[in-house]
Amino acid sequence: MENENTQIALFEHFSIEPIHEKYAWRMCDFVTINTKRLQRYFPKTLAANLNPTLSQIFVEEKVREYMKREEFLFVLKDNESRALIGLVYIKELDWEKRQAELAYCIGYQYEGKGITSLAVDTLSKYAIKELGLKTLNIIAHKTNTGSVRVAEKCGYTWRKQLPKEHTPPNEAPLDMELYVLSV
Repeated sequence: MENENTQIALFEHFSIEPIHEKYAWRMCDFVTINTKRLQRYFPKTLAANLNPTLSQIFVEEKVREYMKREEFLFVLKDNESRALIGLVYIKELDWEKRQAELAYCIGYQYEGKGITSLAVDTLSKYAIKELGLKTLNIIAHKTNTGSVRVAEKCGYTWRKQLPKEHTPPNEAPLDMELYVLSV
C-alpha cells in the first residue's frame, strides 16, 4: 500500500491525495465554508469537523482507518491555493465480497466543473486496480441531480431504490437510489 503522502492523481487544476494529518485545518475550513452543502448527506463528517480540534481528531482517525484498510478518505486539493475542495470516501468495505461504497462531496465554488466526475472515475479505477475491488456502489437521493449525474457519467448503473436508507438530521428517513459499477 502506498504511503499517506502519495498523490493518487494530478490534474490541471486539482489533485487527489489520501487523507493526511496535514489536512486537519483545511478540513475544518472546507466544512465551515460548505456547512449547508454537507448537513443533509454528510452530517457525521460535518459534526466531526466543527472546529480545528475536532478536525484534528477526525483526520487522525481517518488516517488510522486508511492505514488499516478499513476506510479510505481522499482529499481533492486545488493545485494553486492548496485548499481542500472536495472529499471522496471509499467506505463500507467488504473484503470478502470485494465491494465498497463511494461517497463524495465538492465545495460549492467548484460545483459543475467536472471535478467530482473526474475524481470519482479516477478513484473507481483505483479501487478496482489497486484495491482489487469488484463491485462499487454509489448511494444518492434522486433529487441530488449532481450526484446522480456523477454516478452515471462514471459508468455506474441504477440498480434499485433503497427504502429509508438515509436519515438526515431532523428529517424523516429518505429512500435512496443505488448505483453499481461491477467488473
